[in-house]
Amino acid sequence: MLVDPLAALIEGPSRAALRLALAVPLSGPLGMTGPAALACAMLAAEEANESGGLRGRALELVTVDAGRAPDEVAADMRGLLAAGAVDAVCGFHTSDVHRALKAVTANRTPYVFTPPHEGGRPGQGVVLLGESPREQLAPVTAQLSARRALRRWALVGNDYIWPWAVHAAAVPMLRASGAEVVLDRLVPFGGVDAERLVSEVRRSGTQVVLLSLVGRDLATFNRAFARAGLTDRILRVSGALEENGLLEAGGDDSGELYAVMPWFASEADVDGFAQRYADRWGPTAPALGAYAHGCYQGVRHIAALAAADALNVRSLGTTAPGPTGRRNRAKLARADGLTLTVVH
Repeated sequence: MLVDPLAALIEGPSRAALRLALAVPLSGPLGMTGPAALACAMLAAEEANESGGLRGRALELVTVDAGRAPDEVAADMRGLLAAGAVDAVCGFHTSDVHRALKAVTANRTPYVFTPPHEGGRPGQGVVLLGESPREQLAPVTAQLSARRALRRWALVGNDYIWPWAVHAAAVPMLRASGAEVVLDRLVPFGGVDAERLVSEVRRSGTQVVLLSLVGRDLATFNRAFARAGLTDRILRVSGALEENGLLEAGGDDSGELYAVMPWFASEADVDGFAQRYADRWGPTAPALGAYAHGCYQGVRHIAALAAADALNVRSLGTTAPGPTGRRNRAKLARADGLTLTVVH
């Protein structure tokens, strides 16, 4: 079911299979989420194939490491498309990679982008399953600003497109709720000086830190934050924290670390997904999280379009529901040990 990209290039177009380029981070700051993403995508493909396939074709996944530099990922995807080796693109990755892939796939092949995104127009043939910064933050900023008079906020993120959009959306929303931004910092990927950042946060007198750091950088910051003894004094909210990131950070028992994502493994398993995942991969499976679950939804969405003979760039909407028929919506969850529990 998993096809090496070099093999796909050599073989070219396939009549027997619909080949989906699965662009997920297998390296880089988000690389720790890759194993669960592969497991979820494979589960989605297996379910599609077991249900009879896609109009006589099997669904296969061509893996593309989207954890590299945007131009490298785009070059690989351009080669696959030029060779007719893939029929669609799906996955999650940072928004700079997303922009590069959008330019390559525009008006050419369907592209389903599954995680929270930076907002703006998605482009022809691009489907967004996640939320924009405003959609993520709207249910949260007013609630937390009103709680215990939490009025002083710090914004800390990586220096690329998605955190820029998060900060741009957060500032007016916080001001409208009566809060102020006392610190605004963006740091390079992989170059986060966590001790220095934590020191700046402490000196700023902030009450809440809105984190748009991702992957390993987010975990590094949270570990330094705990070492500094600030977990009971300053509340943290992240738009990119899910179970893998919490495990990487060593867990959190303070009750003052929150995540804003659309899905958590600790939720009631309404559609049975977590149980199907556990049944398929067993007790040693990679930890489930929102990124991986979004990847599952993306593959299922591609499969549904193909089964309906609607997998073409002109027929795609810019947003889409998941397999349950509902669009992803952000939820607020609190870290408790090594789980994230929905609080509203």
